[in-house]
Amino acid sequence: MAIRLTDLHKSFGPKQAVRGIDLEVPRGALYGIIGPNGAGKSTTLRMILSILFPDAGEIEVLGCRSALAAKDRIGYLPEERGVYRKMSVGDFLRHMAQLKGVPRGDCARRIGHWLERVALADVARKKCEELSKGMQQKVQFIASVIHEPELLILDEPFSGLDPVAMRLLRDLILEQHRRGTTVLFSTHVMFQAEQLCEHIVMIHDGRKVLDDSLAGIRDRHAPRAFLIEPLAAIDDAAARLQALPGVQAVAESGRGWRVDLSEQADPATVLPQAAATLPPARLELIQPTLEDIFIGIAGRPATTEVEA
Repeated sequence: MAIRLTDLHKSFGPKQAVRGIDLEVPRGALYGIIGPNGAGKSTTLRMILSILFPDAGEIEVLGCRSALAAKDRIGYLPEERGVYRKMSVGDFLRHMAQLKGVPRGDCARRIGHWLERVALADVARKKCEELSKGMQQKVQFIASVIHEPELLILDEPFSGLDPVAMRLLRDLILEQHRRGTTVLFSTHVMFQAEQLCEHIVMIHDGRKVLDDSLAGIRDRHAPRAFLIEPLAAIDDAAARLQALPGVQAVAESGRGWRVDLSEQADPATVLPQAAATLPPARLELIQPTLEDIFIGIAGRPATTEVEA
C-alpha cells in the first residue's frame, strides 16, 4: 500500500474533524477524496503528510511510519496556495527541486520542460508576484511534480482555475498516474472526481461513508429516474406517467419528461410501461451522479457503516 490509515482521529477543541477513518490506497492508484467543505478532507491529507499529527490511530506512507521519512518521494499541492513571491519563477522552482533531491545539473532541463508543458515558457525570469493566481497555481503544481514523486497528494487542485487550465491540469494528473505515480486528491466538486478518479472515498462530518471504485459505486446505486421524449405531443402526458405504479414524480425536461421512481420501483418494469403509455422518440435511464449519491448518503441517519 502507498497509504494505510487505521482508526484515525483528530479534534480541534470540541470539534471532531476526523472520526475513526480507515483507508488503504494501493501503489499506483488514483483516488479521490470527496465531500463538502469542512468534512475533514484537508485534515486527513495533512495527517498523512505529517503536517498535523493524529490524536489516535496509525499512519503508514510508502512503507514508512511517517511521511517525514519519505518526504523526497512525495509531492504535495496544498489548498492554501503559496509561492515565494519575491523570487523569480525559475529560482523558486530550482529551490523546490533541490529541496526534493533533484540533481543540480538536471534542474534547468526539468524546469524548462515543465514551464513549456503548462504554457509558461516565457516566465522563468519573472517574479512570482508578477503572475496571475492561475499562473502561480501552475508553478506550484510544477513544484509538486518536478522531482518525479512516487506519491502525489493534491488538495483542491482545481480551485480557482479557468476551464482551459482545469483541463490541462487534469491531463497532467492523468499523465502522472500513467507514469506509475500514486495520486490522491481532494475536492468538494463531485463532477471533477467523477471525470478523473478510478476510486472514490467520501467523507462526511469526519467519517468515511463510502469507499469503492467508481464502477462499483455505479453498480450499487441503480438509476432511480429516466427521461422520456414522446413521439408526438400529448396533452395529458404528465398525468399518464404519474399514474404508473412506482412513479414518484414527473417534471418537464426540455422536449420531454423526467420521471423519478420510488425506492421500491423496478426500472426494468416501469420503463416498458412508460413506453407503452407514451410511445417514445427517446427513452433514457438517468445515472445518479456522485453528488446525488452523496446527498442520499449524507441525508441518512448517522451510522458507523461504510459502503464498500
